[in-house]
This record gives sequence, structure tokens and C-alpha cells, in this order.
Amino acid sequence: MKKKKVLVTGAGGYIGRHVVKTLLDLGMEVSAVDIRLDGIDQRAELIEMSLFDGDEDIYEKLGKPDVCIHMAWRNGFNHAADSHMEDLSAHYTFVKNMVAGGLPSLSVMGSMHEVGYWEGAIDENTPTNPRSMYGISKNALRQAAFLLGENKTNIKWLRAYYILGDDERSGSIFGKIIKWEREGQEKFPFTSGKNRYDFITVDELAKQIACASIQDEVSGIINCCTGKPVSLADRVMQFIEEHNFKIRPEYGAFPDRAYDSPEIYGDATKINKIMSKWS
Repeated sequence: MKKKKVLVTGAGGYIGRHVVKTLLDLGMEVSAVDIRLDGIDQRAELIEMSLFDGDEDIYEKLGKPDVCIHMAWRNGFNHAADSHMEDLSAHYTFVKNMVAGGLPSLSVMGSMHEVGYWEGAIDENTPTNPRSMYGISKNALRQAAFLLGENKTNIKWLRAYYILGDDERSGSIFGKIIKWEREGQEKFPFTSGKNRYDFITVDELAKQIACASIQDEVSGIINCCTGKPVSLADRVMQFIEEHNFKIRPEYGAFPDRAYDSPEIYGDATKINKIMSKWS
């Protein structure tokens, strides 16, 4: 693989710091951008700045990268936060200015929550009907990015699913279980746990994001996933047993969210094709 100059936004985030490290390990030249830079691999060029001031020359000011992986996003674990809609125009402007500046390849982090209620496998042709502010804003940015990049920039929309690993930095159920265990709680309130999702470790996800972004053969919507659904109850119990925790879930204490599907997972055809080149 030819060495490329890769810009990672949101590089200090839960997933971003893993992506930066993976890219560096793959031999890429990496610029890491965030408003806070602690915990980011020091081999990268560290750039502390906000991307959302509308600078039309931002592509040039960021060193004209070959690839941009846009991961910056606030409140990703709070699907109802007003910030998702409030920030949407700033993300749109950033993408527009990067494309207009001449960016060859843009990867943007997406989410299964763009799809909304769906049963079964999600592929690039699955219709979207998001039912949270997070999903609505991500879906709108996806549509805008493909329109802005048409005939100009190779756009890859990297749709993520359920993530675990490095759990103390996450706002997921797995991070909360660690906190509750340390507090000495014997039980924690939980849903039925029957829903089946596509779980992936943050390290494997970072590798998929990095490899998908620096290759040019596969583009469009790419599911970053395992393609194998597992029940939430089974994955939570596996996590508890792996860590030798004493805490146990109290099933049914919370109702299942109306917009969560009984079984939803990614079609891994495209990502498997990409990753087969790196095995």
C-alpha cells in the first residue's frame, strides 16, 4: 500500500485514537485533529483546533491530505441530544469546503441508527427512516456528502454498529457495567436483552475504518461490522464473565426502546472484501 497522508478529525475521541494508531501502524502519515489531544499516539502530527468556523480554505490549511476520515461528533452516546441537529450545518460546511478544496477521498463515520427500525441485515440499499435526532442528523450528512462529492471526491460512508472495548472511555452499557461493579452494585437495571445486534471490538472497528479509508477499490456505504448478530443479553453476560464481575443484570427493569429492532446487523460483504487484502 502506497503511503498516504491521512487526516483524522475527532482523533481524540473514543474510536478516533484507535484509528490514528492503526493508520500509523499501517505506515501512513497521519495528522490528528481535535479540540483536545491527550491520549493520541504521539507519532502523529497533532493539530489542536476546531474545524467548524466555516473556513473556506480549510483543506489547504490542514495540509492537503490524500484522505480525510471525518469522525468528529458530539454526544454520540446520547441519541436525543439537541447538539446533533444544532451541529449538522457545521459538519455540512466542513465537508463542502474540504471537497471544494480538492480532497481526493473522504470517509465519514455513519451509524446503524440512520436506518431506524429494520429487521435483519442492513446493506447499502436498505431504506433509511431514522427515529432519533442522532440518526436523523447522520442520515442527512450522509445524503449531503454523496451529493457534494459527486464526480469530485471518492466518498465512503462507514456505517458502525455496536462497539465494545476500551470501555472506560465509552458511554456504552459496557462502560457503565465497569462503573457499577466498582461501586459495589449487585444488580443493574436492564432491558429484556433479547434484541440481537452486531457487536465489534473498537480495535477491530478501527482496523476496518483505517483499511476501508486508504483503499480505493470499494466506496459508497460500507458496513464496518462482523455480520453476525448476537443477543444483547448474551454479549453482556460474556462481558461480565470475561471480567470476573459479580454484578448481574435485572432483566426487564427498562423497556426496550421503541426504535430498536429485534434483530439488526450489517451485511459484511464489502468490508470482508476490503479486509481480505490485509489478512
